[in-house]
Amino acid sequence: MANHGAAALLIASLLVVAVTLADARVTVMQLQRDSINGGYAANKKAVPALTCNKVSAVQQGETCSSLAEDSGLTQEDFLGFNPNINCARIFVGQWVCLDASSA
Repeated sequence: MANHGAAALLIASLLVVAVTLADARVTVMQLQRDSINGGYAANKKAVPALTCNKVSAVQQGETCSSLAEDSGLTQEDFLGFNPNINCARIFVGQWVCLDASSA
């Protein structure tokens, strides 16, 4: 009987380790995916309070890069004005800020 108890304890311990490793892998993959897709990652800077002075609705074929370039903005400024935007999922009619100032 003692062998069955030891085996059960060993199996339970291995399951705990497997679940812990799987959870850590999912977290790392999520952070990598977020940084690739333009979402939030753990190391992003805090967003300053801004007031948007000029908005535009996204048109067919526009991207974050084209919107920034057409407005004379750097990609960094465009993303700073639009901190919640996901450039991989931008859609027609989505409102974006093209000029902002400190609140």
